[in-house]
Amino acid sequence: MCVVAPLSTHHTSSLLVNFAQRVLTEDDVNVTISSAAAWVCSDAIETCFLFAIFQKSEQQAQDKGKTKEKEIQEKIQEDAKDLEKMASKQNTLQSKIADCTKKIQELGSLPSPEIYAKYQNLSTKNLFKEMEKANSHLKKYSHVNKKALDQFMSFSDQKEKLVKRKEELDRGDEKIKELMLVLEQRKYEAIEFTFKQVSKYFSEVFHKLVPSGHAQLVMRRNEDEAGGSQDVESDSDKFTGVGIRVSFTGRNAEMREMNQLSGGQKSLVALGLIFSIQKCDPAPFYLFDEIDQALDSQHRMAVADMIHELSRDAQFITTTFRPELLVHANKFYGVKFRNKVSHVECVSREEAADFVEDDTTHG
Repeated sequence: MCVVAPLSTHHTSSLLVNFAQRVLTEDDVNVTISSAAAWVCSDAIETCFLFAIFQKSEQQAQDKGKTKEKEIQEKIQEDAKDLEKMASKQNTLQSKIADCTKKIQELGSLPSPEIYAKYQNLSTKNLFKEMEKANSHLKKYSHVNKKALDQFMSFSDQKEKLVKRKEELDRGDEKIKELMLVLEQRKYEAIEFTFKQVSKYFSEVFHKLVPSGHAQLVMRRNEDEAGGSQDVESDSDKFTGVGIRVSFTGRNAEMREMNQLSGGQKSLVALGLIFSIQKCDPAPFYLFDEIDQALDSQHRMAVADMIHELSRDAQFITTTFRPELLVHANKFYGVKFRNKVSHVECVSREEAADFVEDDTTHG
C-alpha cells in the first residue's frame, strides 16, 4: 500500500516556482503558478481525505482483529472445558469398564459356544422366562453349599501348591538318596581298603611273632549276601564283624578260632592285631600293662623286638616283671610300695634287671 503525505503550502510553492523556471516562459509563469497552486491545494485536500479514510480503515481492521482474537480465545477456553469434561467422562467409563470386568470374572466360567448360540436369538422376555425356570429349578438344590465353588477353587489352589511342594521334596529326596548311595559306596570302599591293609599287616606281624604260625582276618557278612539283593541298603551294612583264624604249628595245620586258643595265644593274637593297626593308623604313644604275663620266654622276646621296631614312630610305655622287655628299653622307672604308699623313681637298667630277676626268683 502506498501512502501519500500532504505537503505544506510553502513547500508546494517552492516546487512550482522551480518547475516553472525550467519549463515555462516568463509570460506564462504567473498564470501557471496560480493554476498550479490551486491544483496543488485541491490535490492536498484529496490526499488528506484519503489518508483519513485509510486511518479509519486501519483502525477498523485492528478492532476487527482484536474481536476475532477474543473470539478465538473464548473458543479455546470452551474447547479446553469440553476436553476436561471428555477426560472426566473417559475416566468414569474406564472405571465402569473395570467394574464390569470384575463382575464378569465373578460370574465364573463363560458358557460354551453351543449354549451361547442357543440363547443368542431369544428376546429379552423369553430370556427372563428361561431365567425364572432356571431359578425355580435351582430352588430344589437350596440345601447345597453355595460356597462350594469358592471352596473348590481355594482347595484347587492349595492342591496345586502342595503338588509343586511334593515335586520339590521328591527331587530333594532323589538327590539325598543319590548322595547316600555315594557316601555308602565310599564307606564300603573305605572298609574294604582298611580291612585289606590291616589283614595284610596282621599276617606279617603274626608271622614275626610266631615264625612257624599263620594267621588271617576274615570279614563276616550277612547270610543273605548270596541272594544278590539290590535294595537301597548299603553294601557296608552287610558286614557284621571280623573274625580271626590262626595256626601256631604251620601253614598246613588246621586254622582255629579265638575261642579255641589258650590265654597266652589269645594275648599274642591281640598284640599282633594291635601292632598291625599301628602300622596302618599310627598312634603317638601306647600304654601296655603286663602284656607279657601269659607269654613264654620266646614269645616275650618276639614281642619286645616288635615293640623296638615300632618305637621309631611311636612311644611305648610298658609295665613288666619279665626281663625280655628290658632289653630294648631306653628309660626305667621302679614302683615301690612303702608305708602303704606307692613311690615311683627313676632307676638304671641294672637296677631294673635286678628287680625283675629277684621278683622272678622269689615269685
